[in-house]
Amino acid sequence: MAAWREQQRLANYGIARVERLDGNVGYLDLRAVTGAGIGGRAIAAAMELVSQTHALVVDLRDNRGGSPDGVIFWTSYFFPDGDTHLNSIYDGATGRTRQYWSLAWVPGPRYLDRPVYVLTSDLTFSGGEEFCYNLKAQRRATLIGETTRGGAHPTEVFPITPTFEVTVPIARSVNPVTGGNWEGTGVEPDVAVPAAEAFDVAYREALRHVLSASTSPAVLAEARAALG
Repeated sequence: MAAWREQQRLANYGIARVERLDGNVGYLDLRAVTGAGIGGRAIAAAMELVSQTHALVVDLRDNRGGSPDGVIFWTSYFFPDGDTHLNSIYDGATGRTRQYWSLAWVPGPRYLDRPVYVLTSDLTFSGGEEFCYNLKAQRRATLIGETTRGGAHPTEVFPITPTFEVTVPIARSVNPVTGGNWEGTGVEPDVAVPAAEAFDVAYREALRHVLSASTSPAVLAEARAALG
């Protein structure tokens, strides 16, 4: 556990890049979804750095997943309060279902009333897919890229011999809006383009929004130059 925590720390809790792009567009490159109890301070810091932007691009094309409570922590920034039921997980062993709701409080400002564009690829997996699926089901983000890999069921590792183990699904995600999940099918984007082109498409859409929404001459000049 200590080695795993150190790995998370050195990987910056899955946050590879945070940037303000020209035109006042925020950009987050998330490679993993760390649990809120471990990476919460880093997540809050990242959201603080993009909090003043006009639009946000969240890049999950290289995201392999992580913690369900980390997904809830991240996505709670895009909802105004604790009243949005984002996901549920049914546990096969106990027959119990745990509900996951947006958090009533998050450190720092929320990211509300501004567009969010999420980039996907056929490698986006597990918790990264839940991030996409939750926001898409709530119509809070536009997904741009490729259909994701298709892993919705939490798993557990069972050792068979000292050198061999199997990973078996032990639970099932149940979205409160769709009643289903993305297991085996992946999450389909709203705008289907090759993953390599997803950023350019999203950035262009974000800049167009900035041109229609901003009143800052400096920001408008940046957006026009970037769009050109």
